[in-house]
Amino acid sequence: MSNNLPDIIRDFARVPADIVKQAAEFQPAILADVAGRRGAMHGRIKPLHPRMKLAGTAITVEVRPGDNLMIHAAIALAKPGDVLVVDGKGDQTSALMGTIMMTACRQLGIAGVVLDGAARDSLEIDEMDYPVFSVGTNPNGPTKNVGGRIGHPVCVGGVTVYPGDFVIGDADGVVVVEREKIEALLPLASKKVKDEAARIAAIKTGDTAAKWLTAALRSAGVLQEGESL
Repeated sequence: MSNNLPDIIRDFARVPADIVKQAAEFQPAILADVAGRRGAMHGRIKPLHPRMKLAGTAITVEVRPGDNLMIHAAIALAKPGDVLVVDGKGDQTSALMGTIMMTACRQLGIAGVVLDGAARDSLEIDEMDYPVFSVGTNPNGPTKNVGGRIGHPVCVGGVTVYPGDFVIGDADGVVVVEREKIEALLPLASKKVKDEAARIAAIKTGDTAAKWLTAALRSAGVLQEGESL
């Protein structure tokens, strides 16, 4: 059935803007934890500068390594608040995007870019303070000759991303949460933030012991029953 789908899927459901705004208040690490410690892309995908942050809904793009034709098409189709999520096959032999394309993205209200591939013009992009996450940089430019797909599921940094999913990134990396699940995770994320703040406050008063540790060591067979550290 999927073979009958067009290469470009223009319309798909997105996370509502108010939910994106609420979810963007949390660290990606918090959302990954409450999502079952999953959804985090491979650490090879990093921000061009640690201060960069992004949050929005995924518009997914699949390209052939070193060719950015479909990224140009995706920019033309993207809506404000979208994040370009590009399956570039992890290729680092040439850049898929640079200053000109990033400037267009910012002008159009695209919330950021995630590339499983390389970028270039990194210093200029840093000066723009536009959030770009990639596997690295390369000064080589791309070709614009090969077709690909937009709006289909892609695998980026080892994570399957569907169009419309929630995407968030900071200095730690990028986390993706399924569109259908993100709203239900918000109360859990809020509770985790409060619980962690309380634990940090307790540690600062001298309560440094991890109370779960002994039981976990026994369960793992490191300690025998009745033993302790």
